[in-house]
Amino acid sequence: MKTRQNRIFRRYGMHFGFSILALALGVWAAVGNRYVPIARAAQTTDRYVGSEACAPCHASLYKEFGKTSMGRSMAAITAVEMTPALLEAMHLPATYDDAKLKRHFSVYAQDGKLYQSEFETDAAGKDVFRDTHQLKWKIGAGENGFGMLTDRDGYLFQAPLSFYAKPQAWGPSPGYEFADYGFSRPILAGCIVCHSGSARPVASTNGRYESEPFSEIAIGCERCHGPGAAHVQAMSSKEGREANEHFIVNPARLKPDLANNICMYCHQTGDVRVLQPGKGYQDFRPGQPLNDTLAILKVPPTRESPPDDDHLEHYYSMTLSKCYRGSAGRLSCITCHDPHVEPTAQEAPAYFNGRCLTCHTNQSCRLAMTVRAHSTPANNCIGCHMPKRDIRVISHSSVTNHRILREPGEPFPEIVFQQTRPSLPDLIHLDPAPGNADAPIPPITLLQAYGELAENKPEYTAPYLKVLDRLSQSESENALAQAALGRRDLKNRDFLQAADHLRHSLQLDPVQPAVAGDMAEVLQKLGKTEEAVTLLRKAIDQDPFNPVLQKKLIVVYIGLRQYPDAKAALEQYLKFFPQDSFMRQMLTRAQASSPAQ
Repeated sequence: MKTRQNRIFRRYGMHFGFSILALALGVWAAVGNRYVPIARAAQTTDRYVGSEACAPCHASLYKEFGKTSMGRSMAAITAVEMTPALLEAMHLPATYDDAKLKRHFSVYAQDGKLYQSEFETDAAGKDVFRDTHQLKWKIGAGENGFGMLTDRDGYLFQAPLSFYAKPQAWGPSPGYEFADYGFSRPILAGCIVCHSGSARPVASTNGRYESEPFSEIAIGCERCHGPGAAHVQAMSSKEGREANEHFIVNPARLKPDLANNICMYCHQTGDVRVLQPGKGYQDFRPGQPLNDTLAILKVPPTRESPPDDDHLEHYYSMTLSKCYRGSAGRLSCITCHDPHVEPTAQEAPAYFNGRCLTCHTNQSCRLAMTVRAHSTPANNCIGCHMPKRDIRVISHSSVTNHRILREPGEPFPEIVFQQTRPSLPDLIHLDPAPGNADAPIPPITLLQAYGELAENKPEYTAPYLKVLDRLSQSESENALAQAALGRRDLKNRDFLQAADHLRHSLQLDPVQPAVAGDMAEVLQKLGKTEEAVTLLRKAIDQDPFNPVLQKKLIVVYIGLRQYPDAKAALEQYLKFFPQDSFMRQMLTRAQASSPAQ
C-alpha cells in the first residue's frame, strides 16, 4: 500500500484540484485518479495542499501565523525583496576576514541578486582562488539572525557566512568553527525539514533535491495539523461540513504526549536522532507517535555533566521543571505557547504572565510586589523563572531556558539522574510511544545511535559492537547491517570478510556511495585496484560533492601510477572544493612535474 501511495504522490505532486462532479455531489474526495466517499477520505488521502488553501476559511489565523518565527522560518531571496531597506538592515555590502584560515569573505547585491564570495589572496594581493555563489534562500526569522543557502547543480549547501542579529554583523555560519567547509556543506533532509514548510529531498542522496526543492518554503499550517487535502475537500461541501468529520488534526484535542510529539519533531534534538527502519523524515504525521518515525535519544546526564544545554532541548528542559512534574505530565508545550501567535519582545512578559496565572496567583510568588514592581518590565514571571541564556553552539544567539526555575542556580531534581530504564540502561529515550515507554528500540535503530555517539564517546563502542553482533545473526538481509559489518572487518583488516559484507550490502541497496567507498578501499587492499576505480567513479556520480570519495579516487590513481588521471581528478576536486589549500599544493606539484605540452 505504501509503495502505491508513493507512486500516487509522485504522479500528482503536492497540488490538489477539485472535480466539478465531486463538488456537485459534495460527499466525495479525490484519491489519486479516482473518488471515494468522504468517510474514507482521511484514511486514503494523505496529501499536502499548502497553507494558502487554509487561508480562505482561517484568514485571521493564517495572517497571524505568517508573522511568527515559524511562519517566517525561511524565504526565497528574490529581486522583489532586494530592497534598499533590506540591504541596509543586513548591512550590505559586507566583508569578513578570517585570520586563522587566511581567507576573505564578502556579501553583496548585484542586479537584484544576492551573492557571497570566499577568496584567498597572495602577498601581491592577487587571487589564489575565488569562489562566488548566488544566495537563493535565507533561513531564520531574524531573532538571532539569518543563514543562507546556495544551489549547485540541484544540491543545496550552506553558505559560509551568516548574519547575526545581536552584533548586527556577518560571521562564520554555525558549524564552521569546527571545519573548513566553504560552499560544500550539504543541507541534509534531517536539517531542512525543520526550517522549511515542505522540502523535497531526493532519497539516498546527501543534499540533492527535486528541481523545485520546496513545495512550501516556510513552515505552514500542515506542519502541526497534518495533510490538509481530505479536510479541504470535506469542508468544500455542505454535506461534508454537516458530517462533522474534519479529517484534520487539532493538537489541542490530542493527549499531551502526542501534542508534545509535534513540537519535539523540531524542538528536541537530544544527543542523537535516528530514523526508524524504512522511515523518512516526511513520514511523520501530527497525531501519530513521533517514535514511529524517529527515535530521539539522550546520553544520561551526571552530576559532573548536568543537562545545561538549552539549544533545541525545550521539551526535555520542560520535563525537568516542577511545573511539569507537578502536573503529572499534563503540562504541554501548547499550554503556554499558541503556535498561531507570537508576542513581541515588549508584549511577551504580560502575555506569558497570563499563562502562568492560569495555574498560579500573584500571591504564589515569594517576592514582595514592591520588589517585583521595580524589575524591567515590572512583575515579569519569565524574566526571573525562564531567563534567556547564550547558545554555546551558535555564536551571538540566546534562547529561553524552559526548566522554569524557582530561583537562579536551583539544583537539578534527583529524577534527572535516574531516567534510564532496565531495557535501555545507557540512554534516555525521549520520545517513546505514549503508554509504551518500556518498548524495546529496534536493534538497527540502536546500532545507528550507538555508532554516531561512539564517534565522540568511546564508551558507546562496546554497545555498538554488541548490537552489531546480534544483527549479524538476525538481520543478514539488511543493507545497513551488512555495511556496518563490512566497516568493522575493514578496520580489523579482515579484507576478505569485509568484501563479502560490503558487496552484499551494495547488492541489497546499490545507492550507498559511502559503502562503495569502503568497498573500493577493500578492493585496493586486495590488489583489485582497477575495480576500485570503477566503483569510486560510480559512487562519485551518485554523490558528486563528497570530498572523501574524490580524494580516494585520486589516491587510487596515484597508486596505479596513472598520473594524468590523478591530475585530472585533482582538477575536478578543486572545482568543487577550491578552498582546500593542501590539494591546491598537490595540484601545483603535479603541474610542475608534468612534461611541457
